[in-house]
Amino acid sequence: MTENWTAFVRGHRRTGSDVQFIERTRQDAQQSMGKELQKLILTAPTSQQDLARTELAGFEQLFGRYLQETGPSVLWDKIKLLPEGGHLNRTHGTDVPLVLMNSFNTDEDTLKVLQRYGKLQLQIHTFNQSRYPRINRESLLPIGNSFTSDNTESWYPPGHGDVYQSLVNSGLLKQFLDSGKKYVFISNIDNLGATVDLNILNFLMEQEQPPEFVMEVTDKTRADVKGGTLVEYEGKLRLLEIAQVPKEHVDEFKSVSKFKIFNTNNLWISLDAIKRVTDDQSLHMEIIVNPKTLDNGVNVIQLETAVGAAIKSFEGAMGINVPRRRFLPVKTTSDLLIVMSNLYSLHTGALQMNPKRSFPQGPLVKLGSHFSKVKDYLSRFSSIPDMLELDHLTVSGDVTFGKNVSLKGTVIIIANHGDRIDIPAGALLENKIVSGNLRILDH
Repeated sequence: MTENWTAFVRGHRRTGSDVQFIERTRQDAQQSMGKELQKLILTAPTSQQDLARTELAGFEQLFGRYLQETGPSVLWDKIKLLPEGGHLNRTHGTDVPLVLMNSFNTDEDTLKVLQRYGKLQLQIHTFNQSRYPRINRESLLPIGNSFTSDNTESWYPPGHGDVYQSLVNSGLLKQFLDSGKKYVFISNIDNLGATVDLNILNFLMEQEQPPEFVMEVTDKTRADVKGGTLVEYEGKLRLLEIAQVPKEHVDEFKSVSKFKIFNTNNLWISLDAIKRVTDDQSLHMEIIVNPKTLDNGVNVIQLETAVGAAIKSFEGAMGINVPRRRFLPVKTTSDLLIVMSNLYSLHTGALQMNPKRSFPQGPLVKLGSHFSKVKDYLSRFSSIPDMLELDHLTVSGDVTFGKNVSLKGTVIIIANHGDRIDIPAGALLENKIVSGNLRILDH
């Protein structure tokens, strides 16, 4: 019944009795969820029940919005394109802390890594984002029946949009405000191009009425067609994600010529404003419904939010177009190869493109499944190749690289199933296709 109701709400033309039925069903689902959440809270140790109650209150509110909100979150005709336009503490004698938001999946590993940096003159804070229950797709109830940490498959971290409330819950927001901090710079941890840019910070502080929210955007390339973009919607800036776009407009959304910028997820946000929107509960972010199938075959949904979607909840929000170098994400070993190569070097804590590179953009690199795990990736390179003049690299199959290999132009290396290709030490591959079975053995 519940599964049919969900489809019914989102597509059927409603009569008066339909509306009454939908509302009753929604209320029943909300009440059933509330009862289950109370049961879950009681399974937590007494010392953790207050925290569990706080976190699950946020989830219950998100779940209520999921039941209530229907249809597309934007009307395409209302979208307007934006007009065209235009290490730290030691150097400046400041005390800028590093803050890491973890989930219950990453917290322990992060703390182990941070032990190596205990002697640095740097404040490092960590806090955990909320832990929300996965929802059975058919019953719309939590799949777990215990709050204990050994039942992790029943829980999930609800996306980086949870940073606002979790920063409050951790006590860090109050701590930073009490110490006189004004802004927080937020970025994805995998974006190695994200550093504190004093030009942006000075711009913020020089304004008579400083913006409460600034999103760094950069020029879109064909590799970024799925990235969210900034638009004007009903007089306010809004982050438009591909999941919100009506199907008939997806190709238009991906157009590099129409939507020319995309969100780097580098954000500058007023701490006072975060306190205000969390206190008065005016923070609004579109719900991302993330369906998953667990190992036991159970179909679940996760309700998530994205940090940048909150831009419309802040006053004077704006986007700043920044150079591409401020967006350098490392999500795959293909990305890792680029930043480990001679294309980049580390200067005062920031990665910089080698000035000998003829083009401002990096090469397009696609490594196959044999390279997908970091351990396997590292074992296939005796040393990282010279990639200074590389435009495109595709590697597929069982391939290894000897020492001091140079790659230039477009290089495609394909080892067929059962074959192996060993690129010999000192080899120069320029605009080459290597395929078949090339194997060099040491004597």
